[in-house]
Amino acid sequence: MTLPQLVRGFVRRHAVAYTGAGVMLAGIALLTVWIPRHVGHIVDGLVAHTLPASQLWQDIAWLAVAGVIIYGLRVGWRIRLYAAAYRMGVELRERLYARFLLHGPEFYHRRRTGDLMALATNDIDAIEQASGEALLAGFDGSLTLVLVVIAMSVGVDWRLACVALVPFPFMAFAFWRISRHVHDRSRDALETFGALNDHVQEALAGVRTLRSLGLEHRSGARFATLATAASDAAFEAQRWEARYEPAVGTTLSIAVVLSLALGGRLVWIGELTIGQLTSFGLYLGQLIWPMFAAGWVLALWERGRAAWTRLSAVLDEPLTISDSGRRAVVEPGPLVLDAVCLTYAGAPVQALRELSLAIPQGHTVALVGPTGAGKSTVLRLLLRQWAPQSGRVEWNGVDIGAYRLDALRGAIAWVPQEPVLFSATVAGNIALGHRGVTRGHIEEAARLAAVHEDILRLPDGYDTVVGERGVTLSGGQRQRVAIARALLAPSPLLLLDDALSAVDTETQRRILATLRTRDGSRTTIVVSHRLSAVADADTIVVLRNGRVVEQGTHAELLGPDAADGWYARQWAIQQLEATIDVD
Repeated sequence: MTLPQLVRGFVRRHAVAYTGAGVMLAGIALLTVWIPRHVGHIVDGLVAHTLPASQLWQDIAWLAVAGVIIYGLRVGWRIRLYAAAYRMGVELRERLYARFLLHGPEFYHRRRTGDLMALATNDIDAIEQASGEALLAGFDGSLTLVLVVIAMSVGVDWRLACVALVPFPFMAFAFWRISRHVHDRSRDALETFGALNDHVQEALAGVRTLRSLGLEHRSGARFATLATAASDAAFEAQRWEARYEPAVGTTLSIAVVLSLALGGRLVWIGELTIGQLTSFGLYLGQLIWPMFAAGWVLALWERGRAAWTRLSAVLDEPLTISDSGRRAVVEPGPLVLDAVCLTYAGAPVQALRELSLAIPQGHTVALVGPTGAGKSTVLRLLLRQWAPQSGRVEWNGVDIGAYRLDALRGAIAWVPQEPVLFSATVAGNIALGHRGVTRGHIEEAARLAAVHEDILRLPDGYDTVVGERGVTLSGGQRQRVAIARALLAPSPLLLLDDALSAVDTETQRRILATLRTRDGSRTTIVVSHRLSAVADADTIVVLRNGRVVEQGTHAELLGPDAADGWYARQWAIQQLEATIDVD
C-alpha cells in the first residue's frame, strides 16, 4: 500500500470530518476572493467621487464581517481536521503496537529497539501531518488558486492574468526538483533519529554497566556523534525545504513586475480602471498563500512518504511465527517432541538436532547440560517463539501449530532467565495479567515462591513501587516475584528457564518441592545449571549439542551404567565445589 492509498482509505472512513473541513475552506476561499473585488469597487467609487460616506462605512463593515467569518471558519476547519488527523496517528500506532506483539524473537534480533520506538513517534507524526495539514492545505491552496485565477481573468482582465501566470511553470519545475531532495533528506533524517533513539535506549537500559566499566565518556562521545549526525540530517532536510520560499518569492516578484507593466499600460490607454488594477494587485497578493501552500504541502508530503516507506516495511513484514491455528482451547496432556531440528538465523550450527522427548502430564522434568546445549530453545519451541525447521511438537496429540497463539501461551506459565518487572507495585507485578485476584491470592503465591518475607521488609510491603524493570529489587527477589506471578496462573504447563539462578540452592529446592506437591496435574519443565536443585525431578534430561544424550532419574544417572556420563561427572564437580565453599 502506498501513502496516497492509505490517506484515501482514511479519508473515506472519516468523510464527514474531512467534508466539513473542506466546506469551511471553500467558504474561506470564496470570501477571500470576494474581498479584493469589493475593495476595487470601493476604490473606483472613491476615485469617481460617487461613493457616499454612509455607503463607504457600510462597505467597510462588510469587509470587517468577512474577516470575522474567515477567522471563525479557519478555527473551525483546523479543529475538525486535527481531530481526524490525530485519529490516523492513533490507528497507525495501534496497528504498529499490535504487530510488535505478534512478532517473535527473530524479528527483534534483526530490528533495533530505539528505531522501532522512533517509528511509533517521529515517523507516525510525519504521516499524521501528511494526512492532515498537507491534505487540507493542498485543497485550500488549490481551490484558492483556481478561484483567484478565475477572478483575475473574468473579473479584471484576462490579458493581465495570462501575463501574471507566465513565471509559474518555472516555479513548478523548481518545486519538482526540490521535492525529490526533500524526500531523500527526510528519509535520512528519520533514520539517523532512529539510530540516536536506539543508542539512548541502550544507554539508559545499561547505565549501571556503563558506570561500572567507566564508559560514561565513551557513551557520551557516541551520543554526541549520533546527535550531530541527526542534527545535520535534519538541517539538510530543512535546507532543501527552505528553497521553496525563494522560488515563491522570485515567481511572485516576476509576476508583479509583468502585471504592473501591462496593467499600467492598460490604465494609461483607458482599458482598465485604477480600482481594477488595485483588485488585481490584491489578487496577486492572495496568490502568495497558494504558492507557499504548494511548497509546504510538498515538504510535508515528502516527509510523510519517507516515513511511510519505513513504517510500511515493518507493518508488511511477514510474521516470524504464523498465527494460523484454529483451536482456541488447549487440552492438557503429554508433551512430545519428535525429531525436532532448529537452526537460528545466521547460526553456523543447529541448535537442536533430531531431538525427541516425551513428557507425561503432571511430571516435573529437568533439562540440564552445558551452555549452548539447547535447553532454553526447547522451551521457546513450546511457547512457539520459534518454529522447528523439521519434526513435530505435540501437546496431547495435537501439533501446537494448530492452536491459536493466544490460547497456547495462555495455557503456559513461563518464567524466563531474565524476568521482566514493570514500574508498578509488587502486588501489581505479581497480579499482572490475572483478573479478579485478591490480596490473599497474591500473598499465597508469594509464600509459595519464598518471597513473602522479603516483600514485607520493603518500605511499603506489597504496595512498594519496584521501579522500571524492578530495579529496586535484587536479582533473586525479581526472579521469585516472577515465579509468584506464574503460580497465580491456572496454567497446565509451567516453564522455568533457569529462573532461580539468583537464589541459593536450598531456596531453589524448597520452591521446586512446593511446585511438585501443590498441583499434581501441572507439568513443570525446569532448566537449571544446579544439579542438586533438580535432583528430585521425575525425569532429568541431559542435552548436549542439541541432542538428548542422557535421560533418567537422579539415581539412574548416577548408577554404575552412567558413571562416565556428563551428569555423573558434573554432579561430582558441583558436590566438590559445595564442599570447598562450606570449608
